Formats: sequence, structure tokens, C-alpha cells
Amino acid sequence: MQVVAVMNYKGGVGKTTLTANLGAEIASRGHRVLLVDLDPQANLTFSFYSIDEFHESLADDKTIMQWYLGDMPGRKANLADLVVTPEPVNRRFGDGDGQLDLIASHLGLIDIDLELAAKLGGTTIGESKRKFLELHGCLLKALKGPDFAQYDLVLIDCAPNFGLVTKTAIVASDHILVPAKADYLSTLGIEYLVGNCQKLVKDFNDYVEHGFSADSGFVAIRPQFAGVVFTMIQVYANKPIGTQLNYVEEVRMNASVPVLDGVVRNSPRHFGDAGSTGVPAMLRAALDDEVAAEFRDLAEEIITTITRQRSAAG
Repeated sequence: MQVVAVMNYKGGVGKTTLTANLGAEIASRGHRVLLVDLDPQANLTFSFYSIDEFHESLADDKTIMQWYLGDMPGRKANLADLVVTPEPVNRRFGDGDGQLDLIASHLGLIDIDLELAAKLGGTTIGESKRKFLELHGCLLKALKGPDFAQYDLVLIDCAPNFGLVTKTAIVASDHILVPAKADYLSTLGIEYLVGNCQKLVKDFNDYVEHGFSADSGFVAIRPQFAGVVFTMIQVYANKPIGTQLNYVEEVRMNASVPVLDGVVRNSPRHFGDAGSTGVPAMLRAALDDEVAAEFRDLAEEIITTITRQRSAAG
């Protein structure tokens, strides 16, 4: 199983659209995919469930918020018990092996960061460092458990911040995917994001290597940046318009992380009704649809990149 965090500090960059459609596309190829919605806006959740369905079936006891509550994440709820299987999208897979499951988000998740931060610290340095590992590594430990061994891929839709909930996603991930619009604000924070992720990984591994994981069983983590995916691209003559192309090339030349060749077009016809049917747009599009064909190529590129990084990591 490979775990991929999808994140950018800037909101409105098509992060959820990419996550929902990528998960559905990979599941349609016969893989078992789990989506984890860690964004309090819950847009990924609403890509598969209506607001009425959410309040009737999920809000009270079937969201990730229940898992983070309590004196330590996972003490009040088992993460596997929160997994749901959205019926409309899974009917599209027919009798094959593909399956798309979801752990839903909740607006109340916005307050969890403060509650988690209050649990850090201790009366000794050793206790503080053990709590750091336990809190930051809580999602890692849960996803590596036997309940999730059936999945080929986990995609985590992160909030546009670097709070403790987002940090648990980074620690749990093997790869980080960064969706970005080809504009100034969306690309401005990429290197800052990279630096913060590297510092988090270094801090976590320092504590592991100095023996503070003895009780928790953690090992060093090595998440890798799968790359930047440019979204909402305006295409003219089969390439991004000039202003966007300039930002793409600037990031490609100057960023410390790779930029993937595939992009997601800006297409209100495809993505304007996201969530209304419970089936992501790329599964509803015709096989010869140009936007869908481009997205399939992007999905293949992401799969190839993840596979290559996994092999290189041993």
C-alpha cells in the first residue's frame, strides 16, 4: 500500500477535484483505493455524498473527527470503522476488483488542531518527545495496521495549512503531490511547503533515531515529493496559454521538486457540477473525451512516478 498526501498552502487550486478524480480513475483500473478527507471544508466528502446524506448517515459517528477526539487519536474510535463505500461511484466499476472507499471529514475538524497541540509537552524531555512521535505518527500507525492492508493506494486530501492534522498526514505518507494553479499566489508557497515538510521529517526521524520510539515502535519516515501538478489550465493550440506557461516553466526550472508533464484543464463543463452525481467527472466522460484522455495520461504518470520512487526507496 502506498499513501499519498495531496496538499498546497493555497486553497482553490483544484486539490479536491484532483484527489476525487485520481482516486476514481485508479480504482476503475481494478485497484482498491481509500480516500481520506482531512480538510474541514469536506469538499472531497461532498464529491461522493450529498449534504442530506452526510447529515443522515455520516455526521454523527462516521467522520475522521471522531477518530481525532479523545486523549489521543484512535482511543475513542477505530479508524477502520469510519470507512464508507459510496455506492454511485462503485457501481461504475462493475464486477471487477476496483473499489473506492472514503473516510469522511467534518467541519468540526477545524478545531482539532488546537486540541492536539494541547496534548503536546510533558514533564520531561523524553516524555515530550514521545508525545511528539505518538501524535504526529498516529495516522501512520493506524494506516499501517492490518485493517488497511487490502488497499493498493490511500489518497489524503489535506487542508490548506500546516497544522497538526496536516502534519499527521505528511508523517503517514510515502509521497506528496502538490496541485497548483499556474499563477503567482499558488506557486509562491511551494518551496516554503517543501521546507516545512523536510523539517517535520527531520524532527520526527531525529526523535526516532535517538531512541524515543521504543514504546511506540516507529521507524524513520522518508516521504518523497511525487511532483507538482498544474490545474485549471487554459489551453490554446494544445498548450497552456502564455501567462500560465511562464509560471509552469518558472517552477519547473527553479523548484526543488519535480513538475509533472500532465495537467488538469480548466473545464467547467466537466468539473462544474462536482459532487452532484456522486461520480467524479472523469468517470462520466466519454472514452474519446479529450479532457478525460489527458487526465488518464496524468494518472498514468502519477502511478509511474510513485512506483519508481517506491522502487528507488527499496
